[in-house]
Amino acid sequence: MADTEDNQGLPGEEPRMPDITYKPGYNKLDSFNWLKDISEPPGENDIIEVRFKNTRKGFFKNVNGIRFEIGDVVAVEASPGHDIGRVSMVGPLIDEQLKKFKAHPSPEDLKKVYRKAKAVDIQKWEEAKKLETPTMLRSRKISEELRLNMKIGDVEYQGDKTKAIFYYIATERVDFRQLIKVLADEFRVRIEMRQIGARQEAGRIGGISSCGRELCCATHITNFISITTTHAKYQELSLNPQKLAGQCSKLKCCLNFELDCYVDAQRGFPPKDIPLEALDSTAWFHKMEIHKGIYWYSTDPHSSANLIPLTVQRVKEIQALNRKGTKVDRLQVIDDSWNPAPVSQDLLKNNSLTRFDPPDTKSRNKNTPNKRKNRRFNDKRKP
Repeated sequence: MADTEDNQGLPGEEPRMPDITYKPGYNKLDSFNWLKDISEPPGENDIIEVRFKNTRKGFFKNVNGIRFEIGDVVAVEASPGHDIGRVSMVGPLIDEQLKKFKAHPSPEDLKKVYRKAKAVDIQKWEEAKKLETPTMLRSRKISEELRLNMKIGDVEYQGDKTKAIFYYIATERVDFRQLIKVLADEFRVRIEMRQIGARQEAGRIGGISSCGRELCCATHITNFISITTTHAKYQELSLNPQKLAGQCSKLKCCLNFELDCYVDAQRGFPPKDIPLEALDSTAWFHKMEIHKGIYWYSTDPHSSANLIPLTVQRVKEIQALNRKGTKVDRLQVIDDSWNPAPVSQDLLKNNSLTRFDPPDTKSRNKNTPNKRKNRRFNDKRKP
């Protein structure tokens, strides 16, 4: 986000512009403009994309023909009043963004961009953002006093401090008409309530995932899709709720990242629920290594002892013979060449542990006379 610093100026003077530094890539709603080095044809800056707090974006009409750059702070039309946001995309890529979000608004439906934000606009915007956390904490106490089964997770003030959006999470329908009246009397602003899901709440709060990195929903995921246990089954993951669930108590969004890769790899795989018939035994499927193309079978359907690895091609051959009523002589165990045993190597075999130590020239020079005497004494003793 932006680093801000209030600068009031001298008494009687107009407030100076606060020091706001735009850092591209620090917000998950930033868009990469891969056409930035291409000159824009006339009229391509008529529609701009503006991002607001966290997951809110919008398209606005540039009616005044002002030239905007990515990262500019602008004042846009709102209902009521005006709002402050940052320009996230301009130029020819706006058409691609409209297709991505499946939005095809007419120019009459788009709200207007008034101007680049002035120092007074930014100062009021910063004051509004400082009110968000105290407002959220106070609104939580009010909802508890009214005994409403809901949790207010975030508050977003409009840039002119005339409206506040309260984001809440609830498992059932909540009648918050009385809550809106109390909040309006308490904060003297227009109130808007928006319900969000558990994933959106986790993305707003943020945190560290089990992988040690920041939550994906807080860094780059903006559109959430449904995640089911089928995603885990395709990847041969253990159906352990404690390992598959994220901090939002829902299945992890990262289960969808590599799903297509695993689905494509298994397109030509034989079915797993068919046992393999041999003359001496019957083998049941237990697990597989998808990207290596290895199926693991066992002669005991309830135990994973004495697992036998078979290639996908060999499993197909055995199943084809079994369908014809023929049993194979034995289950062919593949060679160890597909999974060679790891060979331990000494990484410091040809390197000295003292190779980075500075040379000790003083001790070498100190012992030089003694070494000469010993060499002469040894030469005299030689026959």
